[in-house]
Amino acid sequence: MSMQPAGATPINLLTGFLGSGKTTLLQRILTDPAMASAAVLINEFGEVGLDHHLLDRIDDNVVLMKSGCICCTVRGEIADALLGLHSQRARGEIPWFDRVVIETTGLADPFPALSTIQSHPVLRSHFAIANVVTTVDAVNGQKQLADRLEAVRQVGAADVVVITKTDLADEARTADLRAALTRLNPTARQVVATDAASSDFIASSAALRAEGWDAAARHAVDHAAHDHDHNHHHHHHNDDAADAKVRSFAITVDGPVDWTAFGIWLTMLLNRHGDRIFRVKGILNIAGEDRPVAVHGVQRLVHAPVHMSAWPDASRQSRIVFIVDDLDPARIEASFHVFNRLSEKVLSHRASGCLETATPR
Repeated sequence: MSMQPAGATPINLLTGFLGSGKTTLLQRILTDPAMASAAVLINEFGEVGLDHHLLDRIDDNVVLMKSGCICCTVRGEIADALLGLHSQRARGEIPWFDRVVIETTGLADPFPALSTIQSHPVLRSHFAIANVVTTVDAVNGQKQLADRLEAVRQVGAADVVVITKTDLADEARTADLRAALTRLNPTARQVVATDAASSDFIASSAALRAEGWDAAARHAVDHAAHDHDHNHHHHHHNDDAADAKVRSFAITVDGPVDWTAFGIWLTMLLNRHGDRIFRVKGILNIAGEDRPVAVHGVQRLVHAPVHMSAWPDASRQSRIVFIVDDLDPARIEASFHVFNRLSEKVLSHRASGCLETATPR
């Protein structure tokens, strides 16, 4: 797990189910002066209604808006579009941009886009995921989460959930949706679209995002402990009538965690069950480290670890939150504790000077 490259351009991935308000939210984002130096990747110009905002058409795929924001259509792969923008920026053919917003299709699983950016040998040197923003419709969101696995995956991958169309739903329905979203992804920040500014859901860096994880992890731990019987969500996998369970749960550890043992355990877990682990997010007390280390993964993709600024209290308790599909939390937790017990023996050997410490860098 390597650290994010210095100076990497942050990417905000905007996702959400069909009709959930992604395009409306994107239109609003583009009017924010803070987005004047941004580049936006979209499927079609017409879908976002940009024609009356255009200042100049640079080529068939790229336009420059009056605000200064660059918009680019994705004709093929996201990787090709990002590489094209990077090359044009480097050659001075387009204005400098300091972030990228990518709007996915309504039926998209966010994982392929995240994986492409993280694993591409060139992209990962110049770009880094800042966060995933998922729009959820207050009117139809609960039904979509119940019926469509894509909607569940989108919420599971979210760092921020933007609840839209609250003006069309009564307070009880919105409250029920918010409770369902909390059960499904207790670590995601919830924002009501009509009450928020762009800065409320567009993060600048992994480090900034990580600083808010401790409170979210604490909430998830409390939720798992006090609402275990209800901490699940049922959905149908597309046309398959088999009922699968998507749930969130948390693992807590009081003592220090060996980084090498944790890395081996997480790698093995994701290799075996990555398709059914929608999210893993945690704050770890790593042996030999004074500051907490934040870890974050979506399915088989694990982002670079982030050293947080400080512990929020004296407990130094590690907290790892999972969102899983039809996996037994007890078995995952048991496997973790097996590795953790082995790591305690390793730490004991290190304390006696037999082994060197390997910590995340």
